[in-house]
Amino acid sequence: MTETSVLTGKPSVDRPWMKFYPQVLLDMIQLPHCTLDQYLHDHCPGMDVPAIEFYGEEVVWETIFAEAEEIARSLRAVGFGEGDQIPTFWHLVPDFIPMLLAAEKIGASILCRDNTVEENVEAAVKSGAKTIFVHDYLSQQALEKFREGGIETVIVLPALHHGKRESMPEHIKSCLDSYYSSKCVTDKETMSWETFLQLGREYTGEVAAPVDIDRPLYRCYTSGSTGPSKQVIHSADTMLSILCQMNFYGSAEGFRPNWLVTCLPPSLVAVVVSMVLLPMASNKLLIMDPFVFYDDVDLEVMRYKANNWPQIPLFVDRIINSKRIPADYDMSHLLTGGAGSEALNNKQLRRAQEFFTSHGCKFRYTTGYGCSEAGSNVSMPMCPKPLGNGNVGVPLPLSVMSIFKPGTQEELTYNQVGEICKTGVGNMLGYDDPKATSKALQMHDDGNVWLHMGDMGYMDEDGVIYVVTRGQSPRFGGGYLDIQTMENLVADADIQGIEDEFFVNCPDEEHEGCFLPYLFVVLKSGYTVDDIRESVLACLEPHMHPEDIIAIKERPFWHFKTNRIGLSQELQASRRLESVG
Repeated sequence: MTETSVLTGKPSVDRPWMKFYPQVLLDMIQLPHCTLDQYLHDHCPGMDVPAIEFYGEEVVWETIFAEAEEIARSLRAVGFGEGDQIPTFWHLVPDFIPMLLAAEKIGASILCRDNTVEENVEAAVKSGAKTIFVHDYLSQQALEKFREGGIETVIVLPALHHGKRESMPEHIKSCLDSYYSSKCVTDKETMSWETFLQLGREYTGEVAAPVDIDRPLYRCYTSGSTGPSKQVIHSADTMLSILCQMNFYGSAEGFRPNWLVTCLPPSLVAVVVSMVLLPMASNKLLIMDPFVFYDDVDLEVMRYKANNWPQIPLFVDRIINSKRIPADYDMSHLLTGGAGSEALNNKQLRRAQEFFTSHGCKFRYTTGYGCSEAGSNVSMPMCPKPLGNGNVGVPLPLSVMSIFKPGTQEELTYNQVGEICKTGVGNMLGYDDPKATSKALQMHDDGNVWLHMGDMGYMDEDGVIYVVTRGQSPRFGGGYLDIQTMENLVADADIQGIEDEFFVNCPDEEHEGCFLPYLFVVLKSGYTVDDIRESVLACLEPHMHPEDIIAIKERPFWHFKTNRIGLSQELQASRRLESVG
């Protein structure tokens, strides 16, 4: 539509966000409709060009493709074939990309999970596989649990199959060493990586499966930080549908930029699609940096002079509070800045912008939005609207998004809060649970399958999306406890003494389906909760008033997100004890 078009009141029909995309960009975006292997070949800048930098080793494109062929033969040799799931419990190491391409070649799918040993074993057992892939620091205890689950063959990839230990600074060596114990698995109990590859060299059977870009290729589990963890399934087509819309992000004129990925594992859709495949497919040097403690990401950003560094609130928190970044350090080598994973409130957003601006960065700090089910990103911050208040930008150009009345297929109009939904390319094939799939992916009366994302928000007349909370949280007596809205009201009040703050909605056990809000605060030195209480209550609507305000030393994180679910569980346990007492 054009800026002068008349709005019908239905965002899915009007698509007002399209006015923000220049035609020259739209002309560049074409759905690939090909294999992942073909897409990377098509976008490879040269076989001798480094694709990945990994602790002192530059892995060139020729090596990536050659290893993919080698691994594909070996996968066949150990019994994997079309339709099989390949449990792969690795950090983000260069070998992951050839493994993914090899799985595609034989018609199988990679299964990743990065949770507790028990949950990883559960995923492997559910896959039906008898063979799994692990690193050489797998513990004896974990091995025994896999064996109890029926896993017969454990193939071990050294953490530094690529890379050079002597090139690692001490803080990286310390992190890597922390994964090893005196009770790691032994060669007698497992299959070495070299033995695995040798089996492939001796294999003489068929390797390639018929090409099918719609078959499962990548399976992973949601983090479980906002509810029960679920297995999400994507194909080459669903991943490339997102990738092709984002290739321009983080580009530079006159030089090939680098792209640093710290800590994050390949068991997250956003990592694989938006943080790994994206730079590889857009001629950026991908720096894989998995063996770094969270508290040391500041050192890595300065060491590599990163041009692009995918951030999450945990990283933002660590780098802003770093004591090792000099006040006059020039961080203008960063070309982009923004955080995904979970929403930043207005105070967090302002602090991030002030920090990066004070260190010479020229970008506007933004917040991203997406989910595993949608193939990673679903929006782009490409509109002339003030950031904050849940503004996550506009839908990607090949997607259609709108807001629906929760629990229904009734589309709402502009500026009405409801469930954020998406149709079009990039949506998952489904979960491994058909019932959960049918709830998330629903056929609407318009003939399109819509992904119901579970987040609450609204869209304005320009197509800008504002996220207000995760799921509906009504309070007994009336009103909804929209976490983003509540946090931003406190943030904008700029209450003296509050360094950081966030809300946790805890189930109200006395009123089924309702919730109670708790405010957690990090206070500046010398302040108490009593000093801020009156100001907090004054900036919130009555139904938002917290049951309690709890002071903590720092924001807690779990699985890369604010640990709201853990705090909620603690609050529920505490309330039960009080009730018994």
